[in-house]
Amino acid sequence: MSEDNQGILWEVFLQPKPGRPFKHVGSLHAYDKKMAMTSARDLYTRRGEGKGIWLVKSQDIVSSHPEDGEAFFDPSNDKVYRHPTFYSIPDGVKHI
Repeated sequence: MSEDNQGILWEVFLQPKPGRPFKHVGSLHAYDKKMAMTSARDLYTRRGEGKGIWLVKSQDIVSSHPEDGEAFFDPSNDKVYRHPTFYSIPDGVKHI
């Protein structure tokens, strides 16, 4: 529960059409998932914008931070251990 007594902060993702990816459209406060779903429907699909809704508690989202530095995002080309050619394949293995 948030300290300001507004409930849990939820991130809202909408799917515009079946088969399309979900996109982040905003956030809202609610005390439980049922209230969050109702609020998301009322706030973000009033004009038929979406065909599907995902809700995620903000506290459950894991993300990188600017202080992680550039090394975190370095291309994998310089990290030979990430390439399968670094490992030898045992005899008898047919499909990898």
